[in-house]
Amino acid sequence: MACHIAFVLFPGFQQLDLAGPMAVFELAQRASPGSYDWRLVASAPPAVRSSAGVPWPVAGLPRRLDAIDLVMVIGGDGVDAACRDARLVAWLQRAAQAGVRVASICSGSLLLAAAGLLDERTATTHWSRSRQFANEHPAVRLQPDRIYVREPAVRRRGLPEVWTSAGMTAGIDLCLALLAHDHGEDMALKAARELVVERRRPGGQSQFSPLLEMQRPDGRFSALLDTLRRDLRQDCRVEALAALACMSPRHFARCFLEETGATPAQAVERLRVQAAQALLEGGNPSVLRVALDCGFGNTERMRRSFMRLLGRPPAAFRSRSPTPPSGPPARRPRAPAKPG
Repeated sequence: MACHIAFVLFPGFQQLDLAGPMAVFELAQRASPGSYDWRLVASAPPAVRSSAGVPWPVAGLPRRLDAIDLVMVIGGDGVDAACRDARLVAWLQRAAQAGVRVASICSGSLLLAAAGLLDERTATTHWSRSRQFANEHPAVRLQPDRIYVREPAVRRRGLPEVWTSAGMTAGIDLCLALLAHDHGEDMALKAARELVVERRRPGGQSQFSPLLEMQRPDGRFSALLDTLRRDLRQDCRVEALAALACMSPRHFARCFLEETGATPAQAVERLRVQAAQALLEGGNPSVLRVALDCGFGNTERMRRSFMRLLGRPPAAFRSRSPTPPSGPPARRPRAPAKPG
């Protein structure tokens, strides 16, 4: 039975956010005819211009929602204006109330949040939008480090299944996971091979957006972050960090999230993982020493952080010794015979 998808576009949408997911479903449809079909819809047909200036033909927002199985909102620079499109927001609310599965790519999650579809639920978005997201939608449990998040349906509360993803290519990860959910791992693996992408980039893997890129150079926490980098073994609990910033713990935690888009604990973990990765790639021979120097306390805690943020264990980042030359080993010179 086909899954009928409505890709929701708006002026200024990002073409890659659409093309990547569409390619996943195209390959699935090719492997299993009748598995997926789709249409492009918008609140202002017959065409929508992308952020690259290319017009895309679209149909209007469907009145009948019983013929749609998945609504996928595409992201892009135009999402802020789209969040003010009352007609589009109301249509998304109707779709959710009808129990239609909902998904977003990149900053498209802001539109889902504007429609109230993510309140009290976990979601992610492109890292560059995380600060804005946290400020505008505090009721959402934002996880800015995640590549994608799936929230199962809660029928007793009338909440549909919701998938959100991070920026651009993470939309492919989301759609591969969705494909595996719908039709099994084999079909998702075949699609990944055709696209020449990694099949299992874990949803919890970091977006690889360094905290420095999320931090304003003149931000109030720049000095604090520099202090942490100099000694990652120090007490990094919220109370200790708040004291260094001369703020109450609650006020500090709220302001830190607003400015950096990450909680203090997430920021500390990010800094420790980055420092440990650099030491391991630089040839540090002792994983335990790296774990201690970077404030993890033990190797198991460091391993869990690496898996959560990088999707690979610390050993995967160990500097490899040069490959020995091929051929038989050189003979050692024979020691001179002792005089008799």
